[in-house]
Amino acid sequence: MDFDLSEEQRLIKDSVTRLLRTEYGFEAREKHRAEAAGFSEKLWASFAELGLLAIPFDEADGGLGAGPVETMIVMEAFGRALVVEPYLASVVMAGAALRHAGSPEQRAEWLPGIVDGSSRLAFAFAERGTRYDLSQIAMRATPEDDGFRLSGEKTLVLHGDTATGFVVAARTAGEAGEAEGLGLFLVPADAEGLSRRGFPTQDGMRAAELSFADVRVPKEAVLGEPGAAAATIARIEAEAIAALCAEAVGSMERMVELTVAYIKERKQFGVPIAAFQVLQHKAAEMYIALEQARSMAIFAAMNAAESDEGARRTAMAAAKVQIGRSGRFIAQTAVQLHGGVGVTMEYEIAHHFKRQAMIDLSFGDADHHQQIVAAEGGLDDR
Repeated sequence: MDFDLSEEQRLIKDSVTRLLRTEYGFEAREKHRAEAAGFSEKLWASFAELGLLAIPFDEADGGLGAGPVETMIVMEAFGRALVVEPYLASVVMAGAALRHAGSPEQRAEWLPGIVDGSSRLAFAFAERGTRYDLSQIAMRATPEDDGFRLSGEKTLVLHGDTATGFVVAARTAGEAGEAEGLGLFLVPADAEGLSRRGFPTQDGMRAAELSFADVRVPKEAVLGEPGAAAATIARIEAEAIAALCAEAVGSMERMVELTVAYIKERKQFGVPIAAFQVLQHKAAEMYIALEQARSMAIFAAMNAAESDEGARRTAMAAAKVQIGRSGRFIAQTAVQLHGGVGVTMEYEIAHHFKRQAMIDLSFGDADHHQQIVAAEGGLDDR
């Protein structure tokens, strides 16, 4: 199998790498985080100009018609630079909801703003009781003659504090834990009855708590068939996991680079500590873990669009297991080899450490996904 990038994919990689190299050093990242939105509006506009926000959308909708591999290329570059802009929230997750369930009219209304960077959507799915099971959604969408009324709360809505609209998962029927009865709704951020409270997350991102008090949404705001959104939510989850795996690999690669450079410079007993064989072995083990993670990130990207839901779920779970294990090992070893400086917020390694922890917990940690792979009997030849 040929894993080489195509000419178009190499161009995407070169352009995003060049932009981040000049505009997204570690000190610049801290300045971006300090802006009012928690990220750089200027850089977000640059992402739009490069076409990064258009990558996964069909050409008929103003996109580039690319897929998970191109998204993987972008997210890996973002992981290296610890990018805090809402690409995962708006383009990957909310964008997937529109791609898979949006009507032509809905896509025409919402996608141009996402592609040109003038608007941003967030995917509001998590509740205090969902944990890793997205069927545990309890928030209600009560049917009316001409639409629905949403009542309930959402938590940890990634970049929800600056979103101009939301894709909201709510229950039209049934009880929490049932796959049937789930719906997806497009809700403007300024909808009457909707309130939000933004806050910073541990890894430098932003999130929000949302409260819906009889928020009215017309029937035209329903994505797909009301009550039949479980399959769409599963696809959003798979594409988000694949993107997170790629981001994690970029972050791991950067940690390996920083650690190898540090042990070559740091001296003990008059020689660089890289001369000590045990540290050479540690660095080699970090590189092995990185390449294991990279292979599974590629595997996740190749299976994110798999039509067989069972095969897709198992593939994503297997990738998440390896990403979680490699990320934890590399992050812990990087901190150990750096010593005390590795846990100071003035140093880049500590921020990668935090991001790896958050990626592991997003959509289920390694232990959770290992149980899924075991229950499915492991990977097969599907």
